[in-house]
Amino acid sequence: MSQQGKKILVVDDEESIHLLYREELEEEGYTVISAMNGEDALNAFNSEQPDLIILDINMPGMDGIEVLRQMKESKPDVPVILSSAYPEYKQDLASWASDDYIVKSFNLDELKDSVRRHLKI
Repeated sequence: MSQQGKKILVVDDEESIHLLYREELEEEGYTVISAMNGEDALNAFNSEQPDLIILDINMPGMDGIEVLRQMKESKPDVPVILSSAYPEYKQDLASWASDDYIVKSFNLDELKDSVRRHLKI
């Protein structure tokens, strides 16, 4: 199966991350949907039916761990990749519900490999 038509929801409160991820992932052929906070993320998750979510942890209001919990309760089969600037969150038991954990970097090779692996492309 190709990545054509695969929808990825990117949830992050930093505009620069949205621009970087959108550019890189659309270049790979994915459709990218953006959300700037947890509430918008849950709305997009329910309305857009994404194939995969890339989710920041540190956001104002509802944090990524709470968003992850609600997404997994609703649709446990949709892969969620936590993306954080802080590697120490990887040790947090709450983050273990995610399908993968990537430390943010401007080199997106690890993130793109994880996306392909979880979409089984």
